[in-house]
Amino acid sequence: MNLQFVKYQATGNDFIIIDGRSFKSEFSVEDISLLCHRRFGIGSDGLIIVKEHPQYDFEIVFFNPDGSQSLCGNGTRAAVKFARKHGFTENEKVNFLAFDGLHDAEILTNGEVRLHMSDVVDYRNVAEDVYVYTGSPHLVRFVNQIEDFPVVQTGSKLRYDWPEKGGTNVNFIEKTGESRLSIRTYERGVENETYSCGTGATAAAIAAGLTDMKSPVKLKTLGGLLEVEFESDPHGSFKNVFLIGPAEEVFSGVFRF
Repeated sequence: MNLQFVKYQATGNDFIIIDGRSFKSEFSVEDISLLCHRRFGIGSDGLIIVKEHPQYDFEIVFFNPDGSQSLCGNGTRAAVKFARKHGFTENEKVNFLAFDGLHDAEILTNGEVRLHMSDVVDYRNVAEDVYVYTGSPHLVRFVNQIEDFPVVQTGSKLRYDWPEKGGTNVNFIEKTGESRLSIRTYERGVENETYSCGTGATAAAIAAGLTDMKSPVKLKTLGGLLEVEFESDPHGSFKNVFLIGPAEEVFSGVFRF
């Protein structure tokens, strides 16, 4: 079987994207793990299928390398660029279905994607950390000297500390200025540190917002810069949450199973 694919990266978070109009087969967990494997497959932080949808511009289906599903902020931004380039829509402003429901996004004049995230209503303090659900579960911890912090060692231990089905992602953040953070993320499903995580950046910005950091928050990841906008609600939720950043095509090819 020949599989046509396109590889995208969004601040170093990389994804295999498949056009669901031309590929109708289902992927097994073994297929997904093989495709994402950096030695034996294409190599990526996740697999994305962009499908047609009768009500919206398109639908995005995201798989982690272990076959689990969630919302992926950076992957979604990459998929928006893919959908626009490959004719799912002719518009710069789109609406689409993803793991956690309906979203809209806009491709800005500088090529970056401004993704409207779901409202954030589920967050709480967990000992010294903050748990935030942004379409994926995230634990956020403030640290010092983030460049030297043992992200993989600590993240792999904390990853199962939260009783969410499948555990949680773990983010380590350091305040570097007014409304500025550095962030490093241990991602569940990948089981390693990634160069960037969009839902993690969003969770980090919300956690910082709980300490009175003002929107928009600029976040330095290993792979580049992201920005998160939000508005706090009198009832305690966060609305009008936007994740903004670049997403670029890297290469395309054919993988032979």
